Amino acid sequence: MSPQEQPEVTPPAVSPEYQQEKEKEAGLYENDADLKPEEVEDEAVADLYAPLPELKGIRKEENPLTIRAVVVGVVLGSLVNASNVYLGLKTGFTFSANMFGAIFGYGLIVLMSKSTLPIIGGFFGPQENSIIQAAATGAGAMGGIFVSGFPAMYQLDLMSENPKDDFGRLVTITLVCAFFGLFAAVPLRKFFIINVARDLNLVFPTPTATAVTIRSMHAVGSGAADAIKKIKILGYCFIGAMAHTITSNYAVGIMREWHIFTWFFIWSDYTNWAQNIDNWGWYILLTPAFFGSGMLVTMNVAVSWFMGTVAAWGLIGPLLVHYGECIGIQAAPEDPKWYSLYSFNSMSGLTEPGYVASPRYWMLWPGVMVLVVYSMAEFVLHIGVLWHGMKFAFREASRSINNRLQARGKANEFLAKQAAKLDQGTGLVEDFAPASQQVPVWIWVSGTVVSVAVAMIVCDLQFDIHPGLAILACVLGMLFAFLSIHGGAVTDVTPLTASSKASQLVFGGVTAGSGHSIPDAQRINLVAGVVASGTAGVSSDLVSDFRVGFLLKTPPKLQFYAQAIGSIASVFLAPAIFVLFMAAYPCIAHPSDDPTEVCPFKAPSVFAWRAVAEAVTNPNVPIPKSSAIFSGVMGVICIIQAIAKNFYFVGSREKYRVWLPNWMSIGVAWVLGADSGYTVAVLFGTITAWWWTKYFPKNFEMYGFAAAAGLIAGEGFAGVINAVIELTGKGGGTVGSEIGYPGGSW
Repeated sequence: MSPQEQPEVTPPAVSPEYQQEKEKEAGLYENDADLKPEEVEDEAVADLYAPLPELKGIRKEENPLTIRAVVVGVVLGSLVNASNVYLGLKTGFTFSANMFGAIFGYGLIVLMSKSTLPIIGGFFGPQENSIIQAAATGAGAMGGIFVSGFPAMYQLDLMSENPKDDFGRLVTITLVCAFFGLFAAVPLRKFFIINVARDLNLVFPTPTATAVTIRSMHAVGSGAADAIKKIKILGYCFIGAMAHTITSNYAVGIMREWHIFTWFFIWSDYTNWAQNIDNWGWYILLTPAFFGSGMLVTMNVAVSWFMGTVAAWGLIGPLLVHYGECIGIQAAPEDPKWYSLYSFNSMSGLTEPGYVASPRYWMLWPGVMVLVVYSMAEFVLHIGVLWHGMKFAFREASRSINNRLQARGKANEFLAKQAAKLDQGTGLVEDFAPASQQVPVWIWVSGTVVSVAVAMIVCDLQFDIHPGLAILACVLGMLFAFLSIHGGAVTDVTPLTASSKASQLVFGGVTAGSGHSIPDAQRINLVAGVVASGTAGVSSDLVSDFRVGFLLKTPPKLQFYAQAIGSIASVFLAPAIFVLFMAAYPCIAHPSDDPTEVCPFKAPSVFAWRAVAEAVTNPNVPIPKSSAIFSGVMGVICIIQAIAKNFYFVGSREKYRVWLPNWMSIGVAWVLGADSGYTVAVLFGTITAWWWTKYFPKNFEMYGFAAAAGLIAGEGFAGVINAVIELTGKGGGTVGSEIGYPGGSW
């Protein structure tokens, strides 16, 4: 639905039932368990665009920006940061730190507040709780760039052989993304949360749910007891997921991956049909993180991912092999017992004359096509938000100039007219924060200018990229931030895929015919893409965080300072975690041609970034003709659906949107390769959440989000521990058992 077509937002003082219905129409709910008005004690959320009612019996917080809140937030955000590098390299998905930081932070500070020490003890209120999640969001924000563009650069041999030697370069480019995104988020807060929130129907589902959760935990009476329950379930799930992930690494075939068809293969005296099914990646994966993520996504997302997996690796792939269009590689030709074990995920041999592609390589291009085309189609169809942004910026500038003229006793009718339009609209949002609580203009303006200057220096001196291209990357980052924030505020899905792929297409066009060598063009493409998508991602995260503070009346400048401190931590932590994983698992940077060497990280986002970089810079990329034709057809289908969704499935027909396939999920399924484990885990998690909310809705409201956050963070943090253990030579890959695993011992 385009911004102009969105329905009028319900004015204040309406019934809870009517308000809930309007919220559903606005897309606030991911599923029936999401935010409901009755969650705010006995008071209905009468207006989604005003701060939540103040809690009775809670005294005013004089200074919620405390040392303890910032430290706890940074620690919790760092856990999420580390988790996101692990989870992102697994499947390309990363998760926000806001809910995890809000709930876990509450538990930690409640314990600390009982102390009599001056810094640790003392009153703890909802605004300080929002500072915790602000710091956590800042500290957890930078994992995304290390599961996409940077690993792709190593796969293309565009960086040093040893990632540890590049640590300085990784830190500086992370610094650019973190702080340009941080400073750019400040004016975007006023635009998206104050000026156009009503007009564009921006409800920010997850940040709103986070604010309501924080408020409910601090409510006098049952609030504290309910909070303890949330903390306990989060802690149990975190510890359980962490313990399972670490121990299962030593018995993958028994505790983590259930290759049921391989078991049938063995039990039936090595019958070929059973192993052939397992070869296509059909098994059960016991992954707490993706079961937990399934609890947070809609049924549409989970079913689309599953059906995309079925289409690619249950139908298209086998047909391609059957008719000789693609081939698999025998994984253990020297072992007659495993003569039926094949790999269909090879990415090798593509430049050899007369090569025949693997099914994964063949499906890579349709996967990238739907990821790029659908996200770009949605991007274009919602381009109107940029027009709103330009009008807002012009009118803000007009008011600033007009105020200066009036201070000198002068006036300008045109400027005064434009300034007056800032206070006109169908439903303005009143900002609770006076000028004294806002981030000073000189801070974010000078910070933005300095960040751009640093980007120019870093790109020129460390990556041999012209400073002008660095400016272009920053401009694109701002452009994509607008679209990403708008997408996340309406649908709770941040379209960063559109940002990354669009930036790669732009820089592919910029470097075409410019005399750059292919490696230079690919380096420019990937580094500039990282800057553009990284800054857009940070801005999107921090504006969402500002929404939490707005609902809880936390002074924006205090949130900003907490975010800045968290960002400083992320600048060093994210590159360090990345280098750790690259050292422990060299297959991430250099995928092996040997099908018997299975890398624990499929890294679908990495392959997508690499594929686009190669396609737009190298005219000789060997794309099978049949794959190219199929990709083109799927691209047309994506465009048709995007147009239909935004122009036909509106009004009374909007309810049918849930039946449209989610092409972003399908694209991930196709790029991920023949591996159903993650999609089955997500589907099981979604079905569990659906059953839970249907039959025990209040129970899910109490425990569901906390359980999901604990499962996700627990496995992610355990992945970091496993990487450290792997470097000691005592990891599961070295001393673990292969019992129950295809090709292993029995």
